[in-house]
Amino acid sequence: MSRAVLSVGSNLGDRQAHLRAAVNLLGDSVRAVSGVYETPPWGDPDQPAYLNAVILVEDPAATQHDWLDRARACEAAEGRERNPDRRFGPRTLDVDVITVWDADGRPVFVDDPELTLPHPRARLRAFVLRPWLDLQPDGDLPGHGALAELLAAPELAADVAAMTFRPDLSLESMA
Repeated sequence: MSRAVLSVGSNLGDRQAHLRAAVNLLGDSVRAVSGVYETPPWGDPDQPAYLNAVILVEDPAATQHDWLDRARACEAAEGRERNPDRRFGPRTLDVDVITVWDADGRPVFVDDPELTLPHPRARLRAFVLRPWLDLQPDGDLPGHGALAELLAAPELAADVAAMTFRPDLSLESMA
């Protein structure tokens, strides 16, 4: 078995529908979905605000690269176009594999050209940590520490303050 934390975000088109599509495409592997947060763009301020959430997934047969393939399939299904000249630019859907645990509950560490685990910048991103903390209050980012402590870091204070919880938005299927 493998478990993973996936971060989803959208700032183009029907943002909620794009996030909901990712949940639906991940199907039976979805174990929990956080609430939705509206956040300012990260890395490139000249774009619309994002909706962000975290999805906890589990699949007995999935490897870390399977999770990456599924993340990319979700992005492709929602029309994600990558612009190599604008790394942190707007997108219909962004799905990042944040961390993966193996069948024994041990964190998987990977550093290859396709995938780095845990995600190398997750500890710096309130839009990942805050929704994940909602799902796992005692959770930790392998190699970096407790989610609550990471989120309380002074360098994240402005990002945390700029986030807005959106209880009016749900990622549950409308089908």
